[in-house]
Amino acid sequence: MPDMTKSQSGTAVDTAVDAVAPPTEVDTAPAAGPVSQGKPRSLWGDAWFELRHRPLFWVSAVLLVLLLSIAMFPGLFSGADPKDGDLTNHFLTKPELTHFFQADWFGYDGQGRSIYARVIYGTRASIMVGVGVTVVVTLFGGLLGMLAGYFGGWIDSIVSRIVDIFFGLPFLLGSMVVLNAFTERKVYVVIAALAFLGWTTIARVMRSSVITAKQADYVTAARALGAGTNRILFRHVLPNALAPTIVVATISLGAYISAEATLSYLGLGLADPTISWGIDISSAKDAIRDNPHVMLFPAGMLSLTVFAFITLGDAVRDALDPKLR
Repeated sequence: MPDMTKSQSGTAVDTAVDAVAPPTEVDTAPAAGPVSQGKPRSLWGDAWFELRHRPLFWVSAVLLVLLLSIAMFPGLFSGADPKDGDLTNHFLTKPELTHFFQADWFGYDGQGRSIYARVIYGTRASIMVGVGVTVVVTLFGGLLGMLAGYFGGWIDSIVSRIVDIFFGLPFLLGSMVVLNAFTERKVYVVIAALAFLGWTTIARVMRSSVITAKQADYVTAARALGAGTNRILFRHVLPNALAPTIVVATISLGAYISAEATLSYLGLGLADPTISWGIDISSAKDAIRDNPHVMLFPAGMLSLTVFAFITLGDAVRDALDPKLR
C-alpha cells in the first residue's frame, strides 16, 4: 500500500509539472501572416514558418544539399582519379568545357592532376572537418555551459575561469602549436586540434541561455511541484536554451572549414595523400600569375561552402530571434 501511494503521488507531480511547464519549447508570439485557429506555434514551429519565406535560406539549403551529396558520393560527379597525375597535361592554362564533368573541365595542376576531380574529392575532407569540429565543440562546450549556468556557485566559477584561460589563447596560433606536435595529420587530428580551442564560445552562449531559462516561471513552478533536477534540466531548461547555441554552431561551421583550409595552406593542417582545398591552394600559390585557374577553382569552392553555412546560420538566427523580424 505505501508503494502504491508513492507511485500515485509521483504520477500526480509529473502530471502537474507537465500542465504548468511547456512540453519542450517556449511559446512565442505568432509571426506575421495568417494566424491559424489551432494550437499556437512553438518557437521551432514559428522559426520554420519564417525560414520557409526567406529566399536566402532556400539558396543556402540547396547549396548545402549539393555539397553534402558531393562529399558523400564524389564518384557520381567526377569519373577521374584526383591522384592520377600526367605531366603531359602540366598546367593546361585554359580549362575546357568539351567534356562536362570530366577530367579536363577545370584544367590541370602542376603535376598534371585534374583540378575538377580534386575540387570534387576535396569537398569530403573539408566538410568532415567542419561538421566534426562543430559536433565536438557543441557537445562539450554545451555540456559545460549548461552545468555552469544551471548549478552556478563553485561549478560556474571553475568553468568560467577555464573558459577565460582558453579564450586568452589565439585560435589559429594555438591550433598550429597543437598540430605541430603530430607527424601524421589526418582528419580526426585536425578536428581534435580545432575543437581543443573552439569550444569556449559555445560554452559561454549555453551558460547565458541556461541562466535565462532557469529563471522562467515554468521552471520555478516545476521545482515547487517537486520535479527533480534531471527532469527540470533536460525537459524544461535545455530545450529552451538550445536556440542561440544552434545559431552560433551553424555560423561557426563555415569558420571551421575556413580555418582548416588556412592551416592546410600553411602546411600545418591536412597533408597528402588527403585531398583538401587548402592543400591545392597552397600548391598553386607559385603559379598564380601564369595559371590563376589552378588556385581559382579550389578557392572558389571553399568560398561557396563557407558562404552557404554562414548564410544558413544568419537565416536561422533571424528566424529564432523575434527582435530581428
